[in-house]
Amino acid sequence: MSNRYVRFGLVTIVIVVSLAYLAYTGVQESKSYYVTISELQKLGDGAYSKRLRVAGNVVPGSIKRSGTRVDFLLKEQDLTLPVSYTGTEAPPDTFKDDSQALADGSFGRDGVFHAKQLQAKCASKYAPQPGQPGAPPAAGPGKSMTQNQGASSSGMAN
Repeated sequence: MSNRYVRFGLVTIVIVVSLAYLAYTGVQESKSYYVTISELQKLGDGAYSKRLRVAGNVVPGSIKRSGTRVDFLLKEQDLTLPVSYTGTEAPPDTFKDDSQALADGSFGRDGVFHAKQLQAKCASKYAPQPGQPGAPPAAGPGKSMTQNQGASSSGMAN
């Protein structure tokens, strides 16, 4: 009877260790570090071994499509980064010149960021214009808290 418990305990331990290993490797593979273009250039050799996310604005006129591959330049301040996207999905419709893009992938020794995922947004296109419904009210000359309290207290005293 005790031999049966030992086998059951060993099988349980093997299963728990296997699940822990799978969980650990899954987290390691899905983990990515967000860096700016300037931080990426300062990482040195450490940049080649990590999964990274880099954001910037797409340089106008830099988008070159070749089948499922898209090459473009990301810009942050005065720095640019060549990006080559070879993901399984087509780039989003909002991926255009001057749009903000977020590339997820790895930095190659060739100086090109090899993206497997690409996100793009064009916030100015979807933001409400001032004066339209849903837009925040325009800031006008405001009263201080003491001015408001003084006005309400003087109204109550009359």
